[in-house]
Amino acid sequence: MILLAPPPALALPAIVASADDQTRTRFLEFFAVTIRNPHTRRAYMRAAGNFLAWVAARGVSSLAAVQPLHVAGWVAALAHEMSAPSVKQ
Repeated sequence: MILLAPPPALALPAIVASADDQTRTRFLEFFAVTIRNPHTRRAYMRAAGNFLAWVAARGVSSLAAVQPLHVAGWVAALAHEMSAPSVKQ
């Protein structure tokens, strides 16, 4: 059996690491199964980690607590730091 575990450079975000086994597995499966290109997988995992760190810094302590307004706030924050094509990524 192959275990799905991220390489050390792709450690699970704290919010995911503190979740239950099923949530951690589904998070990893999403990246392993739906994103075939390893470079894209790393980039998306990094972006997800950045987003989850951003919401955690604002008091969100679980994936279930993440709301659409958090996503909108993060996108707005990125728009002040990055070009439009980078934000759309």
